[in-house]
Amino acid sequence: MEPIHTVTLKPGEEARLLAGHPWIYRNEVEGWPPSVEPGDLVDVVDSRRRFFGRGYLNPRSTIAIRLFGRDRTPINGDFFMNRIRQAQAWREKTLGKRSAYRVVHGEADGLPGLIVDRYGDALAIQVLTAGMDRRRDLILKALQEVLAPRTIVARNDSPMREREGLVRERGVLFGELPPELVVQVNGLDVAVDLLEGQKTGLFLDQIENYRLLERLADGAEALDCFCYTGLWGLHAARYGAARVTGLDQSAPAIARAKILAERNGLAGRCTYRVGNVFDELKERDRRRESFDLIILDPPAFVKTRDRLAEAVAGYKEINLRAMRLLRPGGCLITCSCSHHLSAEQFRQLLTDAAGDVRRTVRLVAQGTQGRDHPGLLGMPESEYLKCFVLQAL
Repeated sequence: MEPIHTVTLKPGEEARLLAGHPWIYRNEVEGWPPSVEPGDLVDVVDSRRRFFGRGYLNPRSTIAIRLFGRDRTPINGDFFMNRIRQAQAWREKTLGKRSAYRVVHGEADGLPGLIVDRYGDALAIQVLTAGMDRRRDLILKALQEVLAPRTIVARNDSPMREREGLVRERGVLFGELPPELVVQVNGLDVAVDLLEGQKTGLFLDQIENYRLLERLADGAEALDCFCYTGLWGLHAARYGAARVTGLDQSAPAIARAKILAERNGLAGRCTYRVGNVFDELKERDRRRESFDLIILDPPAFVKTRDRLAEAVAGYKEINLRAMRLLRPGGCLITCSCSHHLSAEQFRQLLTDAAGDVRRTVRLVAQGTQGRDHPGLLGMPESEYLKCFVLQAL
């Protein structure tokens, strides 16, 4: 049986954990035995020796301990089998027969450091921490038992692995890569590149938000900024947009967007351009162009909290430019996936941007990450995606 070390919290460090946060930082504990190895199991107790939870420890990481839960459940094959089965049951209950979704969302599914995304009968997994990497064989066995995939690939290319003392890697762990993998996303046929696509192949967290376009896009002239492979714009076209222009600085992404438009019979209404969105918005503003619908879904501008002010300036700049380009009655769908930027801060910068361009803007809808990406109530970091639908009056 695997040994379990005992780690003691410093006095006064219990409040965040009692609220349900599963991370414990190295400066919040009294220390650990010198024999501890990255990924070892630990039981956490407070300064009065009261049990708090069981997790794993990495002495190399600033987040020293990540908790599996608040009981002494054995961490073995049955544990992973049960947690993955519970995670899949929630997705089946809430998502119906979707073919592309997140099965395991780390801490929110009681499996910190593990991401599992499903694309039809293929799985892409991210094993982000030493504690989960130590238990990779148990995880793979559980995934095969519960989900019966034909293919499992590792997308362990996150910089988080380096902070955990792990190497980055991509590769096939089980089965073979299909010659072509196509999934349905809100009625669109979408090809997935398991090893080279962004994230684990697609941005799954926006799938429910794409449907916000359904009653907004009809007849619209739309501009899809940071379009990547074009899913926002393709949804706009599917829901009736007269013309969609997609912008992204990645030439390979634009090439894939064009292929997806062709595949779905929407190429006649979708055009794409490789370019820097900041520059493109400024130039289109200079030319006094205007649009009925603009979509801003940029990559995370805030990687660390100490860069927040710089990121806020970037978000404000693109939103200000977009608001200037909106026709009266037009809509802006604007997103942020930076967890360091709260929904309140995002709303305030949008308010400031509207004030700077002297436009009256109303909030008509709001979205967040989908139900397959749940957040923990006591863990603000797990609630990262903001999606606001604004209308210029």
